[in-house]
Amino acid sequence: MAALSASGLRKRYRDARERATALDGVSFTVEDGRSLVVLGPSGAGKSTLLRVLAGLDRADSGVVRIGDADVTALAAHRRRVALVFADDALFPHLSIYENLAFALRRRRPASGSAGARIREIARAFEIDAHLAYRPARLSNGERQRASIARAVLADPRALLLDEPLVHLDPQLRARVREQFAGFRRTFAAPVVYVTHDHAEALNLADRLAILIDGRIVQCEEPQRVYDFPADVRVARFLGSPAMNLLDDGIQTIGIRPEYVRLSRGGGLGGEVVACERTGAERYVRVRTPHGELLARASADGEDLPGCGEQVSVTLPARHVRRFDRVSGEAIP
Repeated sequence: MAALSASGLRKRYRDARERATALDGVSFTVEDGRSLVVLGPSGAGKSTLLRVLAGLDRADSGVVRIGDADVTALAAHRRRVALVFADDALFPHLSIYENLAFALRRRRPASGSAGARIREIARAFEIDAHLAYRPARLSNGERQRASIARAVLADPRALLLDEPLVHLDPQLRARVREQFAGFRRTFAAPVVYVTHDHAEALNLADRLAILIDGRIVQCEEPQRVYDFPADVRVARFLGSPAMNLLDDGIQTIGIRPEYVRLSRGGGLGGEVVACERTGAERYVRVRTPHGELLARASADGEDLPGCGEQVSVTLPARHVRRFDRVSGEAIP
């Protein structure tokens, strides 16, 4: 089975004052038909990683392979890799049909089959009604779907996406994500999808890689990463809101807000310092002797405790995660 793999990728940039490390020994493998979502904070090296995989930037060291071929030294146009950016990058003077057909120019399929394939992909991304229009006539979401469709039509050996939905409003973003998730299940090539959106990452990933300061600090099935962060950096970063971290004087204790239980007696005592309502979800911030934590309150209409009120919190043992106070690494 063909795959896209990276081994020991290192990349440093020099600015006027210092050399900054963008990638620091990045390694992974994505099999055909599978998706790796790379999630990380701004400046973590996510876009640099995609540019190195695509051949737009050269790594200082390390190897990129597609299938059995070492493509590290190949120019971008010889790798047969499609890269979709946050901006749609469609040709403004061409119709959407002509933009999609441009992806087929090197493959030279029979004219009849080319038209059928274009319409098939256009239907999959729900832009078939707009094929005669130029990009300016389309919404942001439609243009970005057309951009992804054009990349798919190129029949790439790997598909790379650099925050393709970042400029869309939340409702449209969710819809396009849904469409892409449905299409991805039938796409044969490996996919590397970069995002800073946590819901997007957890929904689209077969494997989720957390990239921090140029290093992949955890790469596993997404629910596993969410439930069992490898260290406190992942715990602090992944999730909205993030995992609570408390210091009991011996180790760092972690628990997700949805698992914290509030009561008026028993458990760990604390004082309510804030109440937050975010539509259907309600959160209570409690100051305890070991630090502040956030608890997701019941959504059944029960009144939230007021600021200054004394409450008790219970941390169910099966949901508690423990981390070394010095290294920050998870304790099995």
